[in-house]
Amino acid sequence: MIVIEVAEPEDAGEILTVQRAAYVGEAQLYGDPFIAPLVESITQVRKAVETATVLVARDGARIVGSIRGRMSGTTCLVGRLVVAPDRQGAGVGGALLAALHDEAAAALAFDLFTGHLSEGNLRLYRRHGYRETRRERMTDHLTLVHMRREL
Repeated sequence: MIVIEVAEPEDAGEILTVQRAAYVGEAQLYGDPFIAPLVESITQVRKAVETATVLVARDGARIVGSIRGRMSGTTCLVGRLVVAPDRQGAGVGGALLAALHDEAAAALAFDLFTGHLSEGNLRLYRRHGYRETRRERMTDHLTLVHMRREL
């Protein structure tokens, strides 16, 4: 059974492990092994846990996913939704996203971005009420799709 709870600083190492495992596929998809989630340090993850809303999905003692949210005015900026590769497609990502929506109940909108080739991510976000607001070309191989969910 999956339990979603607020992350603690001591979770940073396991969050980083899940994050790296989850983003390997994205790095391969875009042909870039140096994407930010893969080069982020444990110190940076710990700082996020201490300064933002970071939720983890636990299956027993194991962290199988996490998500970050940070308020900017009345908008929650959503980032780093990650699910362990062996748990992808089982509803963990959707549960984390819904839990962040509940945790940041004061937000009037939620903003996020994902890569244009990340079809699974785009489907998940659309199912949870996100709509594309713009595209931002970063490189020849990467265009960011910015999405928003308004309440």
